[in-house]
Amino acid sequence: MDKLARQALLYDFYGELLTEHQQNVYEDVVLNDYSLSEVAQDQGISRQGVHDLVKRSTRVLEEYEEKLHLVEKFVAVREKVHEIHGLTQHYEEKDLNQVMNRIETLSHSILEEL
Repeated sequence: MDKLARQALLYDFYGELLTEHQQNVYEDVVLNDYSLSEVAQDQGISRQGVHDLVKRSTRVLEEYEEKLHLVEKFVAVREKVHEIHGLTQHYEEKDLNQVMNRIETLSHSILEEL
């Protein structure tokens, strides 16, 4: 997963745990792709302050993930659901039993992770 996608997922899961100020700056820099200068001017802080705040917020989000593993679990379940979807779209009648066994295994694995 690329860095931006991971940051977006971390923010989706844990962003509400940041302060409102951290949320605003993080969203502008990471998700809305504003420059440090633009955000600094808008927030009335220095470019270095914006950089430090984003770095600190990223570290906090990563620490939540290290403890809770919600993004990791979400990504694993999403991959399994994609595989199930693919299995239902592309199978031969002769392979139906094998496909059903694989779907059962995947669905059991998903339920175990939840």
